[in-house]
Amino acid sequence: MDFVEWCGVSDKILVTGASGFVGSALCDRLEVLGVPYAGAMRKRSALPSRVQAGEMTAQTDWSAALQGCNVVVHLAARVHVMDDKSSDPLAAFRAVNVDATLNLARQAVRSGIQRFVYVSSIKVNGEQTHTKPFTSVDAPAPLDPYGISKLEAEQALLELAQETGLQLVIVRPPLVYGPGVRANFLRLMQVLKRGIPLPLGAVHNRRSMVALDNLVDLLIVCCRHPHAAGQLFLVSDDCDLSMTDLLRMLSGAMGKSALLFALPVGLLSASASLLGKSNAASRLLGSLQVDIEHTKSTLGWVPPVRVEDAIQQTVDHFLSNS
Repeated sequence: MDFVEWCGVSDKILVTGASGFVGSALCDRLEVLGVPYAGAMRKRSALPSRVQAGEMTAQTDWSAALQGCNVVVHLAARVHVMDDKSSDPLAAFRAVNVDATLNLARQAVRSGIQRFVYVSSIKVNGEQTHTKPFTSVDAPAPLDPYGISKLEAEQALLELAQETGLQLVIVRPPLVYGPGVRANFLRLMQVLKRGIPLPLGAVHNRRSMVALDNLVDLLIVCCRHPHAAGQLFLVSDDCDLSMTDLLRMLSGAMGKSALLFALPVGLLSASASLLGKSNAASRLLGSLQVDIEHTKSTLGWVPPVRVEDAIQQTVDHFLSNS
């Protein structure tokens, strides 16, 4: 049975953040599957399936976007940014990620939405793992304003679901990569393409990531799977890599060898601290693993795309656009 037969062609999905990295990929996949959907964006689009929703605030009117829908996948958010210049970063994150999200969810309930899939962040669990991976039942431990706002949004949505019967599904992804990825992942590929030597040849940490196609696949499953309602899911490629492994895989996908030399991790950490780059170093040198057994067993889901294939697709797109 394919997805259209499974969910029923009458089901229509609202995707917020439809112009974003994950949102645009999700809309493209729904288009291919023939699933009715509306993609909410800040700006007007020529595509008939895209709806202009404007800026996401606690006062945004979602009535036009919600019309005819009975599932919401909420991706729009104020995302984590490096060196945030806001005078009160937590208030800025709360305004969008908590207040505006709850406004959407309340309007969704009034519009008859049955299921609300909220894309949160693994930062709700914390920034690093040490002795064991994060699980879906761990006590939250966010450390930055973005992670705190995502946790508060989860809590507000859980309260609303208990009051109204809304079928809430929460998904916490780690780093998402794929064709068109930006930020640190893009910078790594740029450095490797230029052949710049890196002192990361002996970094034996373990990092969980999720390929864009794998995350999109899980979100579609969460839209209608009968066992998804009321659940919190972690997601990854189910194949953790060290930073050294990742750099070698990226270089191999480019058809070259990574120019890596080995410096002790302690020396790298100390040097980064002296330069005021401790947070950046922790993302390169520290571990962050997630356990997705609950996701797999509850939904009967496994990541459909292998990490090797996803990295090759990511690199191919990067090379063709650089």
